[in-house]
Amino acid sequence: MNQFEFKNPTKLIFGQQQLDKLPREIPTSSKVLIIYGGKSAKKSGLINEVKTHLTDFEYGEFGGISPNPTYENLMDLVELVKLENYTFLLAVGGGSVIDATKFVAAATLFDQGDPVDMLIKQIPATKAIPIGTILTLSGTGTEMNGEAVISVKKEGSKIPFQSSAIYPMFSILDPSYTYSAPLEQVNNGIVDTFVHIMEQYLTYPVNAKVQDRFAEGLLMTLIEEGPKAIKQPTNYDVRANLMLTSTLAINGLIGSGVPQDWSTHMIGHCLTAFYGIDHGKTMGIILPAMLEVQRVEKREKLLQYAERVWGLTDKSDETITLAIQKTRDFFESLGSSTRLTSYSLGEEIIPDILRALEPLAALNIKLGENGTLTLDKVAQVIQLAV
Repeated sequence: MNQFEFKNPTKLIFGQQQLDKLPREIPTSSKVLIIYGGKSAKKSGLINEVKTHLTDFEYGEFGGISPNPTYENLMDLVELVKLENYTFLLAVGGGSVIDATKFVAAATLFDQGDPVDMLIKQIPATKAIPIGTILTLSGTGTEMNGEAVISVKKEGSKIPFQSSAIYPMFSILDPSYTYSAPLEQVNNGIVDTFVHIMEQYLTYPVNAKVQDRFAEGLLMTLIEEGPKAIKQPTNYDVRANLMLTSTLAINGLIGSGVPQDWSTHMIGHCLTAFYGIDHGKTMGIILPAMLEVQRVEKREKLLQYAERVWGLTDKSDETITLAIQKTRDFFESLGSSTRLTSYSLGEEIIPDILRALEPLAALNIKLGENGTLTLDKVAQVIQLAV
C-alpha cells in the first residue's frame, strides 16, 4: 500500500426528514444564497421548504444552473455574490449545481488572476466562501469532496479542478429527494459511480486489501441495487444504498494509498463538451473500450475484478474478455448504450478528441495509472467504442 494522508471535513447528514438540522449547520449571521438548477427544484416544493428553515438568516436565491455549467455563465453569478456580499452558498441539486457552487465559492475570493486560471492553468484556489449542499440526485459524489468539473466554452472542454477549500461544510442526503429525478438521470448516476470506483480500483496491485475490498463491495452494491432502482423508483432502501455508494465512491477513502487512472473521465469530458452527451453516458461508452485497450497493463486487477465481482475464477484471457463484456452488459441493462453509434458518432471524432487532450501534457497531466496511455491508444479506445 502506498503512503497517504486522508482528511475529509464534510459532515454527512443522512436520512429522511433531516432538513430541520439545516439552520444549526450554517454559521451564525451568514447571508445565504440558495443556488439550484431548473424549475423542478421549485415545483417539487423543496426550495420553499428550504426557505422555511432559513428564517433566522438573510437569504436570496439563484435558479437556472444548467447541466455542465460553464465558466462564462458562472462569472455572472460570481459578480452577484460579490455585489450582494453573500457569505454562505447553499447548493440544492445534483452534481452540476454543486460543482457550479464550488466554482463560484472559489472564484469569488480568487486573487491570483482570472478565475479561469483555476481551470486552464490549474492554479489552486486557496480560499473559498463556505458552502453546504442538499443533494437531489446521486452519482457525481461531489457532495463530499474537494473537486469539481466546469466547462470552458473558449477551450471547448470540461476541466476538473480541486482544492481543499471547496469541500462542503455539510451535505444533507435524503434519498427520498431523488425520487422525482428522471430514471435516465438515475441510470447516469449509477454508471458514473461505477466508473468512479473503477478509476481508483482497476489499476495495478499494491497490496491495499482494505481499499480493494471496500471498492469491490461498492461495485457489487451497484450491480445488485442498480436494476432495482429502475423497477422500484420509490424504494427508499434501494435509493439509500445507491446514494451512500455514490458518496463513498469518490470521497477520497478508496483512492487513498492506491494508484489511480481517470483516463476514462478525461476522454468522457471531451465527448460531453463536443457532442453534448450526458456525462454518465460517456462513462458507459468509454470504460469497456478502455479496459480492452489496457487489458495487458491492467491484467492482474482485471482478473481480480473478474473473480471477486463477477465470480469468474479462471485465470485466462477469456475470463478478462468475459468480465469486460459483463461490465458492458450491466451498463446496457440500465439503459446506457456503450456504443458511439447510438449517438450517430464514429471514428471521425478521433481528431477532435486528440486535439482536446493534447494540452494536458503542458499541465503535466498524464493519462493512465502509469502515465502510458498515449494519444494513439486513445484513438484505439474511440475505435473500439464505435
